[in-house]
Amino acid sequence: MESSAPLASQLRLAVLRLSRRLRQQAVDEITPSQLSALASVAKHGELSLGTLASLERIAPPSMTRIAARLEERGLVVRRSDDVDRRVARVAISPAGQAVLEQTRNRRDAYLAVRIQDLSEEEQELLARAVPLLERLAAESADLEAATPVS
Repeated sequence: MESSAPLASQLRLAVLRLSRRLRQQAVDEITPSQLSALASVAKHGELSLGTLASLERIAPPSMTRIAARLEERGLVVRRSDDVDRRVARVAISPAGQAVLEQTRNRRDAYLAVRIQDLSEEEQELLARAVPLLERLAAESADLEAATPVS
């Protein structure tokens, strides 16, 4: 069996380029870290900052700064935990939900225009590749702990 290294390198570059283009479609001057945290809060509901930091795989002090910026812009609402007043919790605000929806719509539109330029056969091939890409993304969390970065 041939080495998968050349394919891995090509895929990495293509995914990074596409990811960069999609990040550029964000609205409201939001940073990728802020957008990711906002999306996590939208997906999981109200979260403690510690839980959100863990989900985002960043240090708690960094999450505190991100949450403060999101709160300043009215994209999340922060409150103290009912049980432990030392714990801060965040929930998405209507403005935050609007930013997420606008960003998702812009990104989907960006991709839709480019996909429309592909032939029918290329579109079918891309549709068949989506489940494979999802598997690669899902399995990466399991591999990260076992694979050293070099």
